[in-house]
Amino acid sequence: MAWLSNLFNFLALNVLRLFAFLPYTITVHVGYGLGWLAAHIPNSRSHVVKTNLRLCFPNLSEKEIDALALEHWKLFGRSVLERSRIWLGSGKQITDIVSINSEITLGDHKPRLLINPHFVGLEGGFMALSVLASQHDWPRGAGLYQNMKNPFFNQKMIEWRNRFGGKSIERQSRLRDLIREIQTGNFIFIAPDIDLGPRDSVFVPFFGIQTNTITSVSRLAKLSGAEVCLMTTTLNQDRKGYTCHIRKPLPNFPSDDVEKDTALLNRYIEELVQERPAEYYWVHKRFKHRPPGEASLYD
Repeated sequence: MAWLSNLFNFLALNVLRLFAFLPYTITVHVGYGLGWLAAHIPNSRSHVVKTNLRLCFPNLSEKEIDALALEHWKLFGRSVLERSRIWLGSGKQITDIVSINSEITLGDHKPRLLINPHFVGLEGGFMALSVLASQHDWPRGAGLYQNMKNPFFNQKMIEWRNRFGGKSIERQSRLRDLIREIQTGNFIFIAPDIDLGPRDSVFVPFFGIQTNTITSVSRLAKLSGAEVCLMTTTLNQDRKGYTCHIRKPLPNFPSDDVEKDTALLNRYIEELVQERPAEYYWVHKRFKHRPPGEASLYD
């Protein structure tokens, strides 16, 4: 019903506004509490998290899986509430909790694809870079997005992400528009580690499992001549904020073999996940689509 949907949108928006301006430590601790609750209340996503962890870490005991799943849920809950500050807070509020550590020169306007795997700090890195770009003569960031089912928050998120000069580009946009954006020197953020269905995808290994993976990174880099750099936003050791790491361009990438490139990118992401397993987005059905004849891994 429309009134119920409108009520939910009103309440959710005002909760975000509240946590955007509460002391940061309160946001963090309430987020941990929400994550703890989510881990202990039976729900379909809890099944997805543990299934993903069992598939990717078969050597862990069930007790270790439970502990890793709980830690993930706590960090996920924290990240959800932190987005209130990231989406609605000032530029200073964002850069106070997210710093940038770059191995490339951010102001040289070279065509680049920034590969941003799904870690809990993903939104913070994108927004912190947008804030700093607005303060310097840096390229603006353009992020690919998938439309949400909720049209109200779909539009709000586009507005929030673009408020420092960034640009949100729908994943289904025309290829030539994306290439033009890359060749202007703007950063293009791509999170390729999500199962978007069989279109423009191949099955390549991820943690030893044949995984439906988009090929757009290799194809866009080839067509545009862009460098491809890994970008991760991860918790600092003191757990009081995040650092967005932008690494040097991947060597010899892309090649003439799209499938080989896509498999290589999965290996790079897998290595990053192994370093920070609790911070990865295990709530996603990463192995949703299966090769022909294979049964679902989530039943």
